[in-house]
Amino acid sequence: MQSTPSRRTFLVQAAATAAAVAGSGLLGREAVAQPIAAPGQFWPGGTRLVISISMQFEAGGQPPKGTDSPFPPVAMPEHVPSDPAANTWFAYGYREGIPRMLDLWDRHGVKVTSHMIGEAARRHPELAREIVRRGHEAAAHGPRWSSQFAMDRAEERRFLEDARAMVEQVTGTRPVGYNCNWLRRGPNTLALLQELGYLYHIDDVSRDEPFIERVGGKDFVVVPYTLRNNDIVLIEGRNYSPQQFLAQITSEFDQLYEEAVTRRRMMSISAHDRISGTPQMVRVWDRFLAYAATKPGVAFLRKDEIARIALDSPLTVREPETI
Repeated sequence: MQSTPSRRTFLVQAAATAAAVAGSGLLGREAVAQPIAAPGQFWPGGTRLVISISMQFEAGGQPPKGTDSPFPPVAMPEHVPSDPAANTWFAYGYREGIPRMLDLWDRHGVKVTSHMIGEAARRHPELAREIVRRGHEAAAHGPRWSSQFAMDRAEERRFLEDARAMVEQVTGTRPVGYNCNWLRRGPNTLALLQELGYLYHIDDVSRDEPFIERVGGKDFVVVPYTLRNNDIVLIEGRNYSPQQFLAQITSEFDQLYEEAVTRRRMMSISAHDRISGTPQMVRVWDRFLAYAATKPGVAFLRKDEIARIALDSPLTVREPETI
């Protein structure tokens, strides 16, 4: 297995690299990536390709009825408070899924970003704290599943404040990253996130690298999410298998690793508590992580780390518009 630079060394070198090229004329260029010294050096610390993993902690924060689950949708009568079958499916996420994935990340020395629904963290505080204790990032994902995009500005601000406070109260760490439910943000979301001190958001699938957009005249980082490398396609398991998921993310990795010689590349993968935490999925995740580690210059980083590197680097793409 190839060794990768330590996380501390990686971040220190990121700042040093940015300072070294600050006077080169590259700062301020928009939508242009230039090599620092030699082809492939688009990340600091000798890293060629960064892999960003999201571990969604949602179990317990789902609405009582009408949730995405492998069970056929039914019209629940008013006197039935929730869908008990769907609830057991979500419960698997905190009872089995996240504990199993935490052991997986430990075996490979991988750190991930866990976007936590506030209610999930509040109902299962020991698990939320364990995620942070093992070195993973606690990011926000709303206090509960709601149509955030439909809220007015004042309502959405309270919603975002609650999301941050619930995770911070449980874990002791203040989230700096945010993920909307199904990436559906409203016209005020980014401005509110910036006002509340967030560093980045992930509700964008338009690039295979982090980039910066201007929000309220200030820099705001996008660490893109993924749909194609997302285990949510396995929600039912009838038309898609873990082996297909493994083949897909392996092909994605191989292509991005090749492209990383000439431009900055980041691979984003998503793992949901009740899906990737199953025995068969952890098995294929294990195979992928072992395979990626055989390639020189591969680093697994948390999204807060990626966002800070993007802010410090003159090579980061700057988009003139917010989509």
